Amino acid sequence: MEGGDALIWGDKLILRGLTFHGFHGAKPEERKLGQKFLVDVDAWMDLRAAGKSDHLSDTVSYTEIYRIAKEVLEESPHNLLESVAHKIAITTLTNHQQISAIRVKVGKPHVAVRGPVDYLGVEILRRRSDLPH
Repeated sequence: MEGGDALIWGDKLILRGLTFHGFHGAKPEERKLGQKFLVDVDAWMDLRAAGKSDHLSDTVSYTEIYRIAKEVLEESPHNLLESVAHKIAITTLTNHQQISAIRVKVGKPHVAVRGPVDYLGVEILRRRSDLPH
């Protein structure tokens, strides 16, 4: 990735409103009962070839990124949403070399706080340069 402008203005795949049931959290009841999680993903990559060719082979299928998010959310529990988001990001970057950067947002809509909220969560940004060499 060249610089910040390429990230902001570059092409990206967008996945919004993914919903999963998982058993993540630092509290025992979260790990026992599970809860709903919301996920949004932006994956930056050059989409010009796919735009010209109209071939799926020239891009990354949304379903591949969805599958990664689903596996992370529905399999092994994590204590922190930061860890869940990080695993989605790193797995996606590792599995899809065309993706130069990824932003993952993970939210919990049902949290024990005093007051109304849509959700509480985290948003992370990882670049290909963040991968271990």
